Amino acid sequence: MQGNGPRLWTEGPGPTRIRSMSNPAMQLIEIHRDLNADLAGLKFAPPVHTVYNPLEYAFPVFREYLERFATVGIRAMLMGMNPGPWGMAQTGIPFGSVPRVRDWMGLGDLGEGAIGKPGREHPKRPIQGFSCPRVEVSGDRLWGLMEQRYPDPADFFARHMVINYCPLVFMEDSGRNRTPDKLPAAEQAPLTEACDRALARQIEVIRPRLLIGVGKFAEKRLKDVASQNGFDLPVGSILHPSPASPAANRDWAGSATRQLADLGVWG
Repeated sequence: MQGNGPRLWTEGPGPTRIRSMSNPAMQLIEIHRDLNADLAGLKFAPPVHTVYNPLEYAFPVFREYLERFATVGIRAMLMGMNPGPWGMAQTGIPFGSVPRVRDWMGLGDLGEGAIGKPGREHPKRPIQGFSCPRVEVSGDRLWGLMEQRYPDPADFFARHMVINYCPLVFMEDSGRNRTPDKLPAAEQAPLTEACDRALARQIEVIRPRLLIGVGKFAEKRLKDVASQNGFDLPVGSILHPSPASPAANRDWAGSATRQLADLGVWG
């Protein structure tokens, strides 16, 4: 996908060629199926104990998310790092806290059968799908802000899209979450290569005017992929809504709103 200078949306050879702009969801579905295939053979050593890929066992819900909401030419594409155990791990939706996915997005009507089980389940992190009683704080904060500003989700997705960089959940023996940036370099390299390739393809399909990392890790990956692929797009970031962040616990919604206004996304 390398170009000879900054570009927006020229077609390239190989798997990144845009075949049709009439159905972005189908292109995104293909990209994530390819990403799943690339990630399936990766191995992770201790302290990683269990790895989930919700884009395998919860793919029907994620597919419906794309089919309902994927829009070309949006104002901003927001990207997180990887799933949390009570959000995307349960629903298949980035930052997908169950109440927001079910009640605001309206994706819970697919039924419990739409979400299966990973091949190996961690006893302390069971997959319960829409029956999960836990609330993903990060996802509840992020989608709660979007719902407050856009009561109709169609209005939000007409202008924005939310994705995750890596679909894998890494858990230690204790059940503790282990983020991709904490993996050894030898394990990070093939993971980054596959996720960067998928990210570049998603940018080509979605055609946002602005890339926004939810947190600094995501911003770094967006900057690198934009630079490596000649995307002439501004890249910024907003504070990650994780409860592990003292700044996020003070007033995440207010901080994110101001940052999105400073980036020109919200007036």
